[in-house]
Amino acid sequence: MDNAGDREKFNTYFPSQLLLLSVINNVNRTVDNSTIIYDKLEGFIRKYYTNELLRGILLFTGLGLLYFLFTLCLEYFLWLRPSGRTVLFWAFVLVEVFLLGRYILFPLSRLFKLQKGIGYDEASAIIGRHFSEVSDKLTNFLQLSRDNNKSELLLASIAQKADALQPIPFTNAVNYRKNRKYLPLALLPVLFFLVFYISGNGSVLNQSLDRVVHFRTSYTPPAPFRFVVVNESLATEQGSDFVFQVRTVGRIVPEDATIFIGDENYSMESVEPGLFEYRFQKPSGTELFHVEANNIPSRDLRIASGGSAGDLQLCDAGGFPILSPPSVPNHQRNR
Repeated sequence: MDNAGDREKFNTYFPSQLLLLSVINNVNRTVDNSTIIYDKLEGFIRKYYTNELLRGILLFTGLGLLYFLFTLCLEYFLWLRPSGRTVLFWAFVLVEVFLLGRYILFPLSRLFKLQKGIGYDEASAIIGRHFSEVSDKLTNFLQLSRDNNKSELLLASIAQKADALQPIPFTNAVNYRKNRKYLPLALLPVLFFLVFYISGNGSVLNQSLDRVVHFRTSYTPPAPFRFVVVNESLATEQGSDFVFQVRTVGRIVPEDATIFIGDENYSMESVEPGLFEYRFQKPSGTELFHVEANNIPSRDLRIASGGSAGDLQLCDAGGFPILSPPSVPNHQRNR
């Protein structure tokens, strides 16, 4: 149609065709605008669960490492029996699996639509809390879009609301920066482990971890102290008294010590904190003995008389604290 007259004639003779064209144009425009709004809602939902996943990674890392550290510390201080370590191990596994499912797998399954997540109505409510000016418009848009009776007036209303909603950046309703408050929770346990290993104390954690993992194995806790013989030799001349001295070395200093000779036992004299002595009255031949303090025994020792020199002799009594040769200054040996 080349001029206004031709268009006027067409309008006069084909009014129904014009009405149909108008309806089709409104429908196409409404469909296009609605598709854009639904795409924007889908983009918001993806960002929403991406944000949930990011927060979940921080929480899983922080809470998981803290519980891991708690497990190791519990075993380090208590030296649990196999039954206790069995409970500790499986409790750790269950807690970590729960944290993994709740904070990692849960948002992942919804991000990739393996499970049903929030719908358009829930997304609309979240967006409305962030953009209060579009809350009612977005809700009305979704309600009108579900109406199956698409009259021309309804289509025009949907198109109008879609036009008003198009400039609104729905994804801005999700703010990744809000997750920064969870960073200390995730970083502090990591820094603790790094400092612990850099300082050379990693073996403490490794030993506790080994005992927790091998929970069926029985372990004997190390003694809080060990016995160190002060005498250079346990050999004495025939007919002479022999003063035996032993020192305890460790984090605990026992108040008293007992020496066991055959079937008899005697209290040792405390020379100073951690240093004990006992006088053998003219020992003859060879005598077997050991020392105990705080119910912790040494290995068996032998005192030999009748020779001019001798070395410290250790009997095989496995499982007891090591009784080692002296490395004590001379002024302490002669006390």
